[in-house]
Amino acid sequence: MQAMYLMVAAVLGMQQPIVPRTVAPALAHAQPALEALNALDALGALDALNALEGLNVLDALDALDAVGPWDSAPLQDEQDPTDSLWRGARRAFNRGDYASAGKLYADLARRYPDATRAGDALYWAAFALYKNDDLVRARSLLFTQQERYAKAATLRDGYALLARIQTALAKQGDSEAAAWLTKYAQPAQPAQPAQPAQPVSTRGCPDEDDEDDVRVAALNGLLQMDATNALPILKKVLAKRDGCSAGLRRKAVFIVSQKRGGETEDILLDVARNDPDSEVRQQAVFWLSQVGSDRAVTALDSILRSSTDPELQDKAIFALSQIHNARAAQILRDYATNERASDQAREKAIFWLGQQRSPENAAFLRGLYAKVTGEDLKEKVIFSLSQMGGADNGRWLMDIALNEREPVEMRKKALFWAGQTGGNLEQLVGLYDRMQDQEMKEQLIFVYSQRHEAAALDQLIRIAKTEQNKELRKKAIFWLGQSHDPRAAQVLLEIINP
Repeated sequence: MQAMYLMVAAVLGMQQPIVPRTVAPALAHAQPALEALNALDALGALDALNALEGLNVLDALDALDAVGPWDSAPLQDEQDPTDSLWRGARRAFNRGDYASAGKLYADLARRYPDATRAGDALYWAAFALYKNDDLVRARSLLFTQQERYAKAATLRDGYALLARIQTALAKQGDSEAAAWLTKYAQPAQPAQPAQPAQPVSTRGCPDEDDEDDVRVAALNGLLQMDATNALPILKKVLAKRDGCSAGLRRKAVFIVSQKRGGETEDILLDVARNDPDSEVRQQAVFWLSQVGSDRAVTALDSILRSSTDPELQDKAIFALSQIHNARAAQILRDYATNERASDQAREKAIFWLGQQRSPENAAFLRGLYAKVTGEDLKEKVIFSLSQMGGADNGRWLMDIALNEREPVEMRKKALFWAGQTGGNLEQLVGLYDRMQDQEMKEQLIFVYSQRHEAAALDQLIRIAKTEQNKELRKKAIFWLGQSHDPRAAQVLLEIINP
């Protein structure tokens, strides 16, 4: 009993909640929740969203106007003659006075053309003019930067800004801007033998990242301005089959996906089936989920059944889960039962079926549990049903928890998720005395500790006071120590001072 008192005293003295190793196995059941949160990352959805990273520079800068221009040229010594102009321009930009900022940055480049900051000043002057809708002058300054300051830190950002400006001007009927977009959108021509060799990257491909970013920006602008002319150029880009153009093709898939229509669907389907690069195919499969047509569903079904690429299968499963029609859901249900498919792929199908929360999917998953044999598959079914919620699924989870013919680990998981998803507390409280297995009682104590109702605390107090099993009492006392309820503190004091 002295050991029990010492434990209670230690619990009362805790300043921060801790998790002892004795309850770590119970907490491990929360892992599926983390898996759910990370599901999209695992599918690479963020890669798709970042496909046009070179085009997003301006959006990021727009969002940070209140903070100030994020230039790459550091503030220099006050003896530097450009310093006062740079500081003044930055202050004007910060307060949203783009006219003054543009003038000051342009003055710096004009008066000190050989200064370190001159090239970057032209970019910031153009950006300020762009913010002020003075597009023609902004374009002129960017052309000057490209001609005179090839080593400027902002040169790459300048191309992205120029593409945005040219797109805006082309929409206004500027023929020079339209010609620029068409020119820079064209796929790069193979180098002729007489030309000097281009720099080679570590992967053996020409170092054309900057050119690709300009080309993608131009393609995006051309698509916004004139989709009829842009789509044939995009098809030329996607027709390339060399490994060095794979990055450009991935970005082109993203651009194509932003235009809805039958031709877009044809292009994505062709890439998904025929591009030699796995990541390019994955991008096309991902964006097919946004098309959602019968043809897209048929193609995704074919990819899922015939592909030997696990990552491509994952993308197809995700894409089908995003198409909310009966046929797509049935394909996922069929795949979840396919014993020839890998357990990992089946688990993902089960997960996404659980996210759709339809009565058909719920009934299917409850029936599937008895048919699968692998513990991981069974666990995914339990988790997916817990995420659907609903009285039927809650009762099913409790049935699994009570079924002594089920493996104890599955019973514990079902009990955990029943408690986490709002299972009937009165029923959960009544289970404690009916349970004979100590592991299940430990799990119930943990479930009570995670509920905020008074009845859950009452049950912990009862166990702490009356339970004959010392280990179970200790667990109840520990979790009482994590409670901020004054009643818990009082009970702990009573145990110390009977």
